[in-house]
Amino acid sequence: MNPESKTQQPIEKTFAAGLILILFRLIPLGMRKVIFKALLMLFYHLSGRQRLIVLSNLKRAYPEKDMEEITDIAKGVYRHLAIVAAEFFELPSITKENLHEWVEFDGLENLDRALAQKKGVLSIVAHFGNWELMTVALPLGARPMSIVYRPLDNPTLDNLTSWMRTKGGNTLIPKGGSGRTITRLLGENRIIGILSDQNVDKYEGVFVDFFGRPACTAVGLAVLALRTDAPVLPAFMARMPDGKYRFIIQPAVEITRTDDYESDLQVNTQRFTGIVENMVRQYPDQWFWIHQRWKTKPWQ
Repeated sequence: MNPESKTQQPIEKTFAAGLILILFRLIPLGMRKVIFKALLMLFYHLSGRQRLIVLSNLKRAYPEKDMEEITDIAKGVYRHLAIVAAEFFELPSITKENLHEWVEFDGLENLDRALAQKKGVLSIVAHFGNWELMTVALPLGARPMSIVYRPLDNPTLDNLTSWMRTKGGNTLIPKGGSGRTITRLLGENRIIGILSDQNVDKYEGVFVDFFGRPACTAVGLAVLALRTDAPVLPAFMARMPDGKYRFIIQPAVEITRTDDYESDLQVNTQRFTGIVENMVRQYPDQWFWIHQRWKTKPWQ
């Protein structure tokens, strides 16, 4: 067997990462959520720069809303991030037996149908809802996936996050020069998760419309879809009013293929971005509005 085709073993926690996990888990989840909400709301009021980024992004995305509505959404963004952060330390305790207490699946048949084609699956993933919970829920509810990622700047947090993401059998693919690895894994009928909602430099992407503004967006997903013919499925983990999550797996996206490759990259990247926007519009406080999504400008 080719050694590269073996499933990557879970990453071992460092002592520092394990200590952080233990300390936070000593605090009951309910209390942890209260503490994290208080801290994030304090950060909202004290960090003027980040608050202005969120408010500016929201106001330009929703010009029809008044500032009171915009402010309510902005505060909701911080509360949502606090919940996600508090729940992060519970992820190791989720099992097949208690998964239903956290997640309900909506669209697993779309994944089964895509995998039946034996071409692998490319998944559109965003910094939306509880995206880290997806890395636990999918191996338990369906099968492991491979995740394209960029290491976090803090080594301890990167180790803890990587351990969490791989303990259920997922593998990690470092971002940058990963095309050959992804193509091989698709040939093995693997699921590939690619975050598709971040700003990139001009040389890495194309400008597409996102909430009425040109957003520079990576074309890697479109390149892989055109090159491999693997189905592309959007996947989102949306938090419901009762606190549980709905793991939404949408049907495969139609891929445009013509004789104009550059146009195909543009059209398909716009289609993928539009899907993310439609989901964010349904749950506006569950997206990462703190990110400078429109940082790269067309005239730069």
